[in-house]
Order: sequence, then structure tokens, then C-alpha cells
Amino acid sequence: MTLQNKQPVTYFIADLHLAQNRPDITACFLSFLKNDALNAQTLYILGDLFEYWIGDDDNSPFVIEIARGLKELADSGTAIYFIHGNRDFLLGKRFAKKAGMTLLPEVDTIELYGEKIVILHGDTLCTKDVAYQKFRKKSRTWWWQTMIKSLPLFVRRKIAENYRKQSANATAMKSQDIMDVTESEVEKCLEQHQSLLMIHGHTHRPNIHNVNVNGKQAKRIVLGDWYEQGAWLKFDKNGYQLLYTPLEQLKSL
Repeated sequence: MTLQNKQPVTYFIADLHLAQNRPDITACFLSFLKNDALNAQTLYILGDLFEYWIGDDDNSPFVIEIARGLKELADSGTAIYFIHGNRDFLLGKRFAKKAGMTLLPEVDTIELYGEKIVILHGDTLCTKDVAYQKFRKKSRTWWWQTMIKSLPLFVRRKIAENYRKQSANATAMKSQDIMDVTESEVEKCLEQHQSLLMIHGHTHRPNIHNVNVNGKQAKRIVLGDWYEQGAWLKFDKNGYQLLYTPLEQLKSL
């Protein structure tokens, strides 16, 4: 299939948290790539594609399977763009090339059907989570990433698994208000990029929110996670819609 045969449709996904111990999510994702996404012109992955990412030198069968599925979609003519999440921010150019993806900045703007849209993972909007924001600032520095990447693969895997457990425990102790976006930060971001539409993930609270930006009506679309169902945003000339597919329906595919 070539770009000429693709439908004028764009998909957005985030927070799949793909992991070897969740083959049901992997099956749902690969089915999505081979069916819905195959007919689209563009796919945007807005972070946390993986539960954690320990480095582009991870050549496990699981990682290779995901890369192959994405590359097949890219080779069919669908453009794939990726914004890092808080779980896979170490994903680099080597894997992106292998998967046929183009890496984007942590906050980007796109033109879609005549509308300017701000896209991002969403963790930068959660400014009330002070502890996480401190870790985020440190973990995005070149020296921290260089130090982590210099460790043996098996050590990085253990660190990632321990961090995942600590993160889950810390999340359980935080209030819902702290875990959600800060409205003033949303308004600031929209105003800064002169946009009236934002699409992000991270909070795992799919919804379409109304936002007031300097007296103008704006929208904030939150993508759903894939823990219990497949979730994506379909965007075409007729508008946009949050769609879902139960994981159970795809276990046999």
C-alpha cells in the first residue's frame, strides 16, 4: 500500500506501556498497526509506548517484534512520529530508524486539516508533582543519560524494574489532583504555541476538555492508556473521536 492509497486519517496513541508480561496489549497493538493504522496517512505516538526503555542496544525478541511491526507500517506509506514519554525517554535514533519512526521534540505543533495542534506526552503539564518534576529534570541531562547508558544491559534492566515498582508505590500515595495536569500550565502552553487544540497522554484519563485561553474556547484531548483496552484518537476532516477496542477481542489474532 502506498501513500496514494491511504485514507486522509491521522491516529494518535499513547501510554501503551508495552511489556513482555502483557502479551494481550502487544497483540492489540500489532493488530492495530496491521488494520486501522495501515489505512491511515499518519500515526503519532505520544510517549510511553513501552513500560520502560533501557537502551537502543536491547535486541530482545520482544523489542524486535515491536520494531518490525512499526517498520512494516512505515514501509507501507504511513508516516510514524514519536514523542518521548516518562517511561521511554531513553529511546534513541537507532531504534527509531529500525522502527521507521521520526523523533519529535517533547512539545511540538502540527497543522492538521487547517487546525494548529499542540502535541506532547503530557508529563510536563503536571507541575504539582514536584518530586517527579525534579527527577525529570535530572534524568533529561546528558550526563545522567550517559551514565545510565554506560551500565551493562542487565544492570539497566534491574534499575528500570526497580524504578517501575517505586513509581507504582509513589503513585499510589499521591492524590489525584497532584497526578493530573495543572490548568494554568495547559493555558500557558496553548498560548505560547498560539493554538486552540492540545493532544496529550500521560494522565490515563481519556476525555475532551474545554479550556479558556484569553477569552477563546480551546480543547484539550487526553488519550487513553492500553492497560484494559486498546485506545486511540481518530482525526480526519470530519473531526476527531476517541475510540476503544477491548483487549479480549484480539487475544486470538
